[in-house]
Amino acid sequence: MTESRKPSVLFVCVHNAGRSQMAAAFLTHLAGNQVEVRSAGSAPAGTVNPAVVEAMAEVGIDLSAETPKVLTMEAVQASDVVITMGCGDVCPVFPGTNYLDWQLDDPAGRGVEAVRAIRDEIERRVDGLLDELLSA
Repeated sequence: MTESRKPSVLFVCVHNAGRSQMAAAFLTHLAGNQVEVRSAGSAPAGTVNPAVVEAMAEVGIDLSAETPKVLTMEAVQASDVVITMGCGDVCPVFPGTNYLDWQLDDPAGRGVEAVRAIRDEIERRVDGLLDELLSA
């Protein structure tokens, strides 16, 4: 990260329909305009998981208008931090980019009860990430 611009984070999971959407939404919500936030998937789904939309609505974050996006090399290159969530080796690696892998359960096929625990863990991790980003 350079001192002259705000940090940039990319969250990546396979379908960009659950974990990466929740993480991006939490970071956007918590950081405001202090961090540039992206999310993408290696094999994007057609829509965001309805249980994820419901679980996030419970904490006041509306994902109903979000759509899964395809992972591009440009998005990776433009990011200071890339956080992967179960997408394996599909994420291109560039020098100078900080890569983190968050091991999280996949909300695909789970009801809102199970998604709540995943949501809460993502929020905890995003809060810690934001502290690190803003203190750097």
